[in-house]
Amino acid sequence: MTKQTTVRLPDELAAEAEAVARVKGTSVNALIVEALQAEIERVRQDESFTSRARELLERDRELLERLAR
Repeated sequence: MTKQTTVRLPDELAAEAEAVARVKGTSVNALIVEALQAEIERVRQDESFTSRARELLERDRELLERLAR
């Protein structure tokens, strides 16, 4: 399953993405998906990021539990 979304890119970045995709023989969409996958993997390896994510999730869990009472 896929989800369609709109991404607004500055003109220069869009032109560069189109050029990179063309040279790689792929689409801009595939290039964006690849870049997002790489970024997500990068932050998963970042202990500072994962620590902050856990803290936020814990606060959200506590808030949801209070609201559910």
